[in-house]
Amino acid sequence: MNRKALSDKIIVLGVDGMDPALTKRFVEMGEMPNTKKFLERGVAREDLVMQGGHPTITPPMWTTMATGTCPGTHGITCFWNPDMENLDELSYALDSRKCKSEPLWNVFAEAGKKTLVWQWPGSSWPPTSDNPNLYVVDGTTPGFPGTGNATLDWEKVIVADKEFKSVLFQPRVQVKNGAGCVLTDLDLDEPQETNGVSAGITGGANGGGGVKNIELSEADGELGLDDTPIDAVNSPISEAHGWAAELPAGALEFTTVVGNGYVRRPSLLLKNENGEYDTVAIYANKKADAPLVTISKGEPMKDFQEEEPAEDKKVLCTRTIHMEEIAADGSHVKFKLGTASDSTNNTLWHPAAFNDEIISNIGLLPSVPASGSGTPETAKNWMIAGWERCCDYQAKVLNYCATEGGFDVIYSHIHNVDQMGHKFWHHAKPRANTPEAIERAEGYQDAILEVYRQTDRYLGQFLHLLDKDWSVFIMSDHGLMVMEEEHPPLIGDAFGCNVRVLEELGFTALKHDENGNALKEIDWENTKAVATRGGHIYINLKGRNPHGIVDPADKYAVEEEIIKALYHYEYMGKRAISIALRNKDAKVLGMYGPECGDIVYFLAEGFNRLHGDSLATSLGYWGTSVAPIVIFAGKGFKQGEKIDRIIQQVDFAATIAVIGGVRMPRDCEGAPVYPAFAEEF
Repeated sequence: MNRKALSDKIIVLGVDGMDPALTKRFVEMGEMPNTKKFLERGVAREDLVMQGGHPTITPPMWTTMATGTCPGTHGITCFWNPDMENLDELSYALDSRKCKSEPLWNVFAEAGKKTLVWQWPGSSWPPTSDNPNLYVVDGTTPGFPGTGNATLDWEKVIVADKEFKSVLFQPRVQVKNGAGCVLTDLDLDEPQETNGVSAGITGGANGGGGVKNIELSEADGELGLDDTPIDAVNSPISEAHGWAAELPAGALEFTTVVGNGYVRRPSLLLKNENGEYDTVAIYANKKADAPLVTISKGEPMKDFQEEEPAEDKKVLCTRTIHMEEIAADGSHVKFKLGTASDSTNNTLWHPAAFNDEIISNIGLLPSVPASGSGTPETAKNWMIAGWERCCDYQAKVLNYCATEGGFDVIYSHIHNVDQMGHKFWHHAKPRANTPEAIERAEGYQDAILEVYRQTDRYLGQFLHLLDKDWSVFIMSDHGLMVMEEEHPPLIGDAFGCNVRVLEELGFTALKHDENGNALKEIDWENTKAVATRGGHIYINLKGRNPHGIVDPADKYAVEEEIIKALYHYEYMGKRAISIALRNKDAKVLGMYGPECGDIVYFLAEGFNRLHGDSLATSLGYWGTSVAPIVIFAGKGFKQGEKIDRIIQQVDFAATIAVIGGVRMPRDCEGAPVYPAFAEEF
């Protein structure tokens, strides 16, 4: 079908987790001037809201906006999909082979448009079209290109001290609240991956298939992402010796361990002109003429490059370094190193040669921050500073593709807001009535504001495209709430099998050890149902599930019993569940079919985490919301106007199709947002 195109150039600037309520407030405060310019040259609702679909989870919502279909239709129904053979296991959902609907980018490629899909975490990889006009980069994790498959060396905290006796290395340890890390009794063959969420995402992104995560506490689920494991290194400080070059007077040495524990970099502590130790210098080896990097006390995060081992070769990588502590007498130092990624790993680039094109024109991938939410200062100096590099790199890539690269349609996603949201948004509310708690929360509120300033700087790098007749779509999959309650009920978490509430209500049973302690194992012979993923409950049904005990004839009655129990379940003296529906009734939310639970439910407002466990209309502390944002600007759209029409997430693909003059994607359930068009539709 041929339709008149309203624009020949389209770019989608997706910002995961961007909240319309915060954005509107910060624009009005003058903190997001570039976003204001897009609004002045575009069209949006007064509240900037796009009515979110359900569940408010990354993979299903990005898939909805790519296809114009709801999760019940396209089949991606949470961060994970169900494993019907094993109800306590999860199947990784960032996989296009699980999607039943056609993405619009395939339609654009078919129509002769050179189309790029950049890090879109919703059914983008592997590519589902072999059309030569289609280019796809990663999308197997929500993070940044290469997060799941190209990371060669993990983030590290290096602590050197004169009291240490030997060099110790431990991968994946918890470093809570920015505290120092002193290692003892290490078993280097046993990595301490203490959070099943991050391990499961990494395994799923690398084709690991299913993951089992029985959640017995908050640390087992989404809130455990706050304490991302980090590699820890301890090293003694001693007099420098054996260096080929002549060293400054008083130089001290220690060891920085990289390469997953297999590479040791000799490092120096150096004095300033006042005779105080204030500088670290890291070398490739003691024969090197110059250091790989130097950093001094008070300097902001710095970038440097070093070679990291990758199978049978060495690969040049970009890393970051930040000084946290250094004693003037040279007795102690603490600093952090960022991740290192293999930019040449093209296994998630289609076509593979596009990887070479980006490296030669833009450079190596930046280091992506993974931890650092322990204090407002580390959030700003490490996480936000690290994401600044990622945002700038991505802006350069996309601008290159829009100009020299010759692309007509660009779909893009950046994950800075959501990734940092999972790390420290919940700290933005005082959790105790003390001045320290209030000051700490206000520090995190300032950090949230800085994340939005960063996002505004990122978006501002595309304003020039409006003068070149591009149509620009700014949108998100959901917003992010600041939690009202520090400890939400242990149900509704998207990253595992939520056993505690249904155990309390008598529907789920756990096995126990000889001392009566609960094991992370379901007692299927005494389990009628399990709550798994965000908002799904499955009946343990005979004939459908391997360990089923509920007769199909009793399924309706058991569902009724569970729904009644959920509505009567109180937490902190209040009803904890806002809505609970049978699968057939949840069609009104776009959630139905075998990929959704026999019962679909969401938590009541006030008991929510950041997103995913609530209705899309829910609000949180500090004026936050879980709704997604949408702004239309540029060619084909009205300028500086507000519209009243409700904009559904399923409408997004239909609107782009009209702007681009192509057919609707197969099964599209949305409608064009016609009041936004410059021409009558």
